[in-house]
Amino acid sequence: MTESTGLPLSAPEALTVLGALVLVLARWLPERWRGPAALASGALLAGSVAVLAVAGPRWQLAPVVGAAAVAGAFALAPWPARRSGRTPRRARWWLALPGSVVGVALVVAGPVAAWAFPVPDFPEPSGRFPVGAQTLEWSERADRAGRKGEPLPAGARRRTEPRPLVAQLWYPAGHTAPDARRAPYLGRTEAEARTVSAALADYSGVPAFLLDGLPRARSHAVPGAPVADDGGRFPVVLFSPGLGGVRTQNTACAEELASHGYVVAAVDHPYDSAAVVLSDGRTLRTRVTATGDPAKDEALAEGRTRARPADLRAVLTRLERLESGAVEGPLTGRLDTARVAATGHLIGGAAALLAARQDARFDAVVDLDGFPRGPVGGRFEQPMLALTQEIGPDTDPDYLPRLTRVLERGGATNYRLTVPGAAHLTFTDAPLHLPPVPGVVGSPGRAESTRITAGATRSFLDAVLRGAPVDLPAALSAHGEVTVHPPAAAR
Repeated sequence: MTESTGLPLSAPEALTVLGALVLVLARWLPERWRGPAALASGALLAGSVAVLAVAGPRWQLAPVVGAAAVAGAFALAPWPARRSGRTPRRARWWLALPGSVVGVALVVAGPVAAWAFPVPDFPEPSGRFPVGAQTLEWSERADRAGRKGEPLPAGARRRTEPRPLVAQLWYPAGHTAPDARRAPYLGRTEAEARTVSAALADYSGVPAFLLDGLPRARSHAVPGAPVADDGGRFPVVLFSPGLGGVRTQNTACAEELASHGYVVAAVDHPYDSAAVVLSDGRTLRTRVTATGDPAKDEALAEGRTRARPADLRAVLTRLERLESGAVEGPLTGRLDTARVAATGHLIGGAAALLAARQDARFDAVVDLDGFPRGPVGGRFEQPMLALTQEIGPDTDPDYLPRLTRVLERGGATNYRLTVPGAAHLTFTDAPLHLPPVPGVVGSPGRAESTRITAGATRSFLDAVLRGAPVDLPAALSAHGEVTVHPPAAAR
């Protein structure tokens, strides 16, 4: 994966910042340049702001435009006096200086805010395949008042109704035109992306405008692109997002894997994901709430974890039907459903572990910093890779012991990769669009975080699903500290 070096501003936004800065500083130019500079910057601002008004302005430019408006008013103030032949009075420098300093600070605040909350710029996938995207939607029979393993509300009865599932597929594509439409980041359409973005902000407890760059983002995948002619049948990777997360939250990793010949299927979990937008226009909002009672919250988390494997198994069954031709689709005959990995982030990682315990169709597991819930005893047959944040004094003291017990009971060689400086959100796309605050997204860097997640996952899957001659400990050690757990029978 290659890291983008693009600026956090579009061309019209950059011109707006430049025009505002010149207008604010025009008062300090020599007399003969002051008027032309103010006129030129004003014209530049008028044009760039008009373009932004049509394209859709971003909140980050509000302080820039505000500073320009105030500076423009002061720049225009002397003109009536000049037209009447009078010499305009100028404020003394020590009176003008504070206003200019504030104006410059406001102008600078725009690019800084755009840098802190940018429109995600996804790293270019490094594989030989272009990437296509497809969305599947169907219904499964499921419990309405409470799913298996999840406590029922008081007085509720367990009833059965169709449970809608939406899965996003990324796959190796054939030739695509350079100007082909790219998939929106958070949904099938920009309107869906706006709905999901607002729901993510609401779930996170932040103002919706802070994430307004997400609906503008475009990934590298081309919706509906033809499947690659070569490459044979592609191994399958299923992904379960974190609690409140959505199916596209690891788009950078999914595109990287797809470019190297994997089909990635990520699922939205109704009422767990922040928002699931259905094709009939309905939006299923999350029902995840904290009660404030640690014991109750823990029980609810256990229940949600136990419920998710049914969704992963349902997606795999759907893909098997797609492979066989029982369900029509462009990937018929191209899915290798005999080589399948279950992956997930946080609670999704725990769900992937449970799904593999319950269903032998899963051949490998990748747990992205997920706390193992449910039983940790017994033998775990499939090979597993666990990526963990840097373990520190604030880490749940039960996390590492429980994870280690799972890894040590493996019937195959298991691996734990501890990434220095990583936090929970390091293993998602969040570093691409949130402020680089180490406590939030970790410290590896924006594109570096996605490169670590995708690189470690691909090395592991190449070895265990494809049997590639990879020195796996060496490949993983390029990203952090590796602990190898040989099969339990070998100890």
